Amino acid sequence: MKVSVLMPVYNEKKTIMDVLDLVRAVEMDKEIVIVDDCSEDGTRDILRKHFPENTAEAKVFYHEKNMGKGAALRTALGMASGEYVIVQDADLEYSPHDILKLVKEARVKNADAVYGSRFLLTRKSTSLIHFCINNFLTQTSNLLFGGGLTDMETCYKLIRTSLLRELDIKANCFEFEPEVTAKLLKRGVKILEVPVSYRGRSYDEGKKITWKDGIEAFITIIRLKFTLK
Repeated sequence: MKVSVLMPVYNEKKTIMDVLDLVRAVEMDKEIVIVDDCSEDGTRDILRKHFPENTAEAKVFYHEKNMGKGAALRTALGMASGEYVIVQDADLEYSPHDILKLVKEARVKNADAVYGSRFLLTRKSTSLIHFCINNFLTQTSNLLFGGGLTDMETCYKLIRTSLLRELDIKANCFEFEPEVTAKLLKRGVKILEVPVSYRGRSYDEGKKITWKDGIEAFITIIRLKFTLK
């Protein structure tokens, strides 16, 4: 099955080519769909140099203003041609080789959605405060929508392309994660999990998500509980 790797990019000149090299090395039928969300650090120049035109292997699109991760993913989703899509952040926190674990699980179980959990085996892949915030959001989502997840906020979400499009995602920023999860669970979709490796980077290294995004995610979960039909 063909997988579209959706890669939202914003100011990642230090890691973008390393990540792309790792993704391209994953041995599976795939395409890479990159959306640069108006980077200002030279990332766009790097992408234009290495990908002067779109090919079957990689497509690159550019936002003319910064719109957020969710908006970049919605743009990428509109250009995807694979049977499944998976999100790949443009940093080095996740190991692209782990994508094969999710693909195998989806193939064997004929699953509509598979998440790569950083906490299925251990919580020590990230700081205690980030684990506690993530766990609170994950358990809130489980409680309100009937899930049994260990890592709702994971980047690695492998989902059937047609299904993700049907969800009609509205998120522009990091609230993409709870919105996708809530809408899947509300539809009765069984979300499988497999363990993945993770190396959380510091804010000095370029980490962008903050406690404000945690609040926004919580608000999104509560709002969706009372608005989804």
